[in-house]
Amino acid sequence: MAAYPLTVGFDLDMTLIDSRPGIKAAYEELSARTGTHVDAEAAVTRLGPPLEEEIRRWFPAERVAEISALYRALYPEYAIASTPALPGAHEAIAAVRAAGGRAIVVTAKYEPNAKLHLAHLGLEPDAVIGSLWAEAKAEALRDHDARVYVGDHTGDVRGAHTAEALSVAVATGPCDAAELRAAGADVLLGDLTEFPSWLARYVAEGADGTEPSAAATA
Repeated sequence: MAAYPLTVGFDLDMTLIDSRPGIKAAYEELSARTGTHVDAEAAVTRLGPPLEEEIRRWFPAERVAEISALYRALYPEYAIASTPALPGAHEAIAAVRAAGGRAIVVTAKYEPNAKLHLAHLGLEPDAVIGSLWAEAKAEALRDHDARVYVGDHTGDVRGAHTAEALSVAVATGPCDAAELRAAGADVLLGDLTEFPSWLARYVAEGADGTEPSAAATA
């Protein structure tokens, strides 16, 4: 793989996009199709881990694979159009490009559905890698030589650290600032609107291959 001065990875759900409205609608349709109650309001408070973890709450173990496949098939019709980008998402990717870098998305979401979200919203990362959660995200981060990973979940912090990347956490998902800090996030931002200015400091102070200074990680 060609060497680039900077590669930044981003999580998808609740980092770049507010997928709660779409996921809620998909779960409601899944419940209607199967005749099994799924508390969609509760489900969207637990976004981050793989789909199968949520499906196990409502269906017996022997049906998890079948129901997960049905949910993923329903997803394009019920979840894409109603899902907005989070504030700062477009600007965050643009900031990476302006710094001469590459932006990739590494997500636990089924990759074809992740790509549908990005295309619908006009978000254009350089690569999209799906079906990776927590520490497993390190595989893609290492493959793309990502030195920064931005996410909203403590699992994203673990994934960044496993890849020996800087963990930049945004408090826009199910994990609040205290949880993200306790998990070891190196940088804590309120949301992605704060990312471009942080990235500018990081690039100025360390993204040429040296270690970023304390000011860049504060």
